[in-house]
Amino acid sequence: MNNWRPLALVLLCSASQHSLANIVDQVSHPTVQGASASAFMLGKQATELTLADAVYLGLRSNREIRSAYLQRVAQKFDLRVSEDTFKPKLTLNANYTSAKGSSDRKQTATMGPTTDWLSEYGTRTTLGWKQEQGSGLGSGRYRSDGLDLAIIQPLLRGAGREVTTAPVRLAQLNEQANRLNLKSSVSSTISEIISTYRQLLRSQEQLTIARQALERARQLLAVNNALIDAGRMAAFDAVQTEADIASQELQVEEAQNQLDTDRLSLLRLLALDLSTPIHASETLQVSRINIDKIDALRLARAQQPRYLATLLGSQQADLNLVVAKDQARWDVSLVAGANQVRDRFERTSTSARSWESYAGVHLQIPVGDLASRQSRVNAQVGVETQALLLEDAHQALERDVSDVVRDLGTRWRQYEIAQRSHELATRKLAIEHEKLNVGRSSNFQVLSYESDLRNSENALLNARIAYLNAQTQLDQVLGMTLESWDIALNDY
Repeated sequence: MNNWRPLALVLLCSASQHSLANIVDQVSHPTVQGASASAFMLGKQATELTLADAVYLGLRSNREIRSAYLQRVAQKFDLRVSEDTFKPKLTLNANYTSAKGSSDRKQTATMGPTTDWLSEYGTRTTLGWKQEQGSGLGSGRYRSDGLDLAIIQPLLRGAGREVTTAPVRLAQLNEQANRLNLKSSVSSTISEIISTYRQLLRSQEQLTIARQALERARQLLAVNNALIDAGRMAAFDAVQTEADIASQELQVEEAQNQLDTDRLSLLRLLALDLSTPIHASETLQVSRINIDKIDALRLARAQQPRYLATLLGSQQADLNLVVAKDQARWDVSLVAGANQVRDRFERTSTSARSWESYAGVHLQIPVGDLASRQSRVNAQVGVETQALLLEDAHQALERDVSDVVRDLGTRWRQYEIAQRSHELATRKLAIEHEKLNVGRSSNFQVLSYESDLRNSENALLNARIAYLNAQTQLDQVLGMTLESWDIALNDY
């Protein structure tokens, strides 16, 4: 017997496993187009972090994004398997047996490839070849080989291009939905990183506001002491300022604690070492954006991943119904085939060759089988349910777009009001300080205006960040987050 054939099978299996490992290793990741990787590297001394840096690091290192791309490896291979349905399949079969009986001992080796091919119209063709070699003490050596061809053409169940290609089209629709889910996942993660980064900016600014308020309180205490020394203020009036200083020191500690908390939150999202000393260096620049609600709704219907995934769900439900209806049909098929066998025996030195062909009809009628009816009922319910989900998706998208457009306008008006309030609070406090210096105001009034200034500074900061976050939310609702940041998914 030939000993190279088992070795060839082993090598072929090893090559298949190696190619599968290469597929798993090919994991893509999103990138910012035109961005240089070296420009975003964090060194031990470089702690300044811009918003663009945070987005880049998130795309490169965020664990949720990396997990989503790992899932895409399996999803792409699922599509590849489905699209491989109509390609010929080759199966190699090999068998070796050793038998011992009361009158004889036999050794038999069998080997043969089998090819199976399914066409897009449901025709299944099977072509196989088998070779058998053996030897026995009584029968001697013998060899047999033969060819077998079979063709099956369904006439009802499984017949027609629409039914046969339905699983492939379902896999393709599922792949489109997976791409949309990837876009939605990356967009949501990027929006979360942006929001967390701005929260870190807020904490930094609040700490600055608290420190500035503490410094002003200490300066006011120095003025109070000067007025007390000059005999123009009672000593007990300085207690109010000292109490305000203690309150501001408490605010500084609270702001510092919140800053550390927000820094750790951002580092976790960026998958960086939690001990990394980062500082958000982005400037909070606000510019007004005007957008029409009708245009926004039109854009959302073309770009919003979750909405588009719902549309794909309706198409998938329709295809599932087509498959379920087909499974309820009778199995009627035309069957044809031919086979040829040649036997050779060493002792008799004879060779026998035989062949035969056949054609017929195969009929299978399920009686009392509720499983096929169950699949059809479930598929029909799925179609109707998906129609309801689609109606709700239309309404939900319109509501979300209306909310985010209205919220954007509201946040801008709040920012303008907060800006005007801050300007007036600053002027009011400056005037009150001048009045205090000439003895026309009280220490209590100055401290009250100091509190108004701190509140206006925090209100202006919150209004500015709220408007920027509303812009980020607008991008996410419209499905334009990746386009706004020029991010390529690289999902090939």
